[in-house]
Amino acid sequence: MQQTTNTILMIRPVSFRMNEQTAVNNYFQEDLKIKNAEINKKAQEEFDAFVDKLRAVGVNVIVENDDELMDTPDSIFPNNWVSFHQNGDVALYPMFAENRRKERRDEVFIRLENEGFKINNIIDYTSAEDEGFFLEGTGSILLDRANDIAYCALSPRADEDLFIEFCEDFEYTPVLFTAYQTVDDKRLPIYHTNVMMCLAETFAVICLDTIDDKKERKSVTSSLEKTNKKIIKITEQQMNHFAGNMLQVKGADDKLYLVMSQAAHESLTPTQIDLIEAHCPIISSSLETIETCGGGSARCMMAEVFLPKG
Repeated sequence: MQQTTNTILMIRPVSFRMNEQTAVNNYFQEDLKIKNAEINKKAQEEFDAFVDKLRAVGVNVIVENDDELMDTPDSIFPNNWVSFHQNGDVALYPMFAENRRKERRDEVFIRLENEGFKINNIIDYTSAEDEGFFLEGTGSILLDRANDIAYCALSPRADEDLFIEFCEDFEYTPVLFTAYQTVDDKRLPIYHTNVMMCLAETFAVICLDTIDDKKERKSVTSSLEKTNKKIIKITEQQMNHFAGNMLQVKGADDKLYLVMSQAAHESLTPTQIDLIEAHCPIISSSLETIETCGGGSARCMMAEVFLPKG
């Protein structure tokens, strides 16, 4: 199975703002003291510049516009509600925030089919929302597609039983742990796995300091080492600048790139940059408004499309 893809789905925002429903356990979000219309305008400018940078190196970016009537402030992060797989399967995920559930739109699937992609089967986990259980896509789950391993940091947005069910359905070996961040001198669970860890073809960028349990930390590092991933460590402070929220993509001629925000890039040391660039070049773009209000970054904005062409 492929670990990286050339095709990315991105949703252009129309009502982006700080989502009060997600702020309760996303400790990366901050309130900007400017009007929502100005926040959305800045987010659109950052989004468009980011898309331009990806397309400039040959990444196939499919941009779908959000629906203003839905009032979905976090629609810019589609990787939380859907994942697309090489066998034509699509997974739909249960979302913690009620206003994020409206992000799941059939128009997205119609658009992909119009672009020539084939959807064979939709596996729908969303009924778990009725019971108060959640699993937020590739925010919660990091997929080592080539080695059939799935990593998940448990949190209010990543339920253990649901994760195991996903692994059984998609035939992945689960690696479970809890990752913590310090908030007001307390250690609290990090809301999404993909803010503390990134899996690329030949390496992993990870904040091991967030995994407080030594056995769990060893289990994660052992799994990465067994699959021959070079471990590039980042600090919790760097993670707070979204240095864990990266995604490897393919550009023209299948050339690999590691995509991240400007804040993440600037937080890295020259040594860490050298370690990454030994594997592939870096693409970074300023996402300051999106990161501050949304509490998510570059990786969250990209839903990878692995579907077969129909």
